Amino acid sequence: MFLTRSWREQKVMLKQRFTILLDLDFEYAEGQREQMMESLSKKLEKTRPELDLIFAELQTY
Repeated sequence: MFLTRSWREQKVMLKQRFTILLDLDFEYAEGQREQMMESLSKKLEKTRPELDLIFAELQTY
């Protein structure tokens, strides 16, 4: 059975894994998710595919 974690759970897990992240890093207006993801990518010094993989891994914990 595959369950998708909520956005809230994903944010908590990312903040635990990457202590430089703040709640503010996850805020975005409707339709602006891509800009938030690009900002996270830059802050974490990860490529977008690497960041997508991190989000995918969060679903397996």
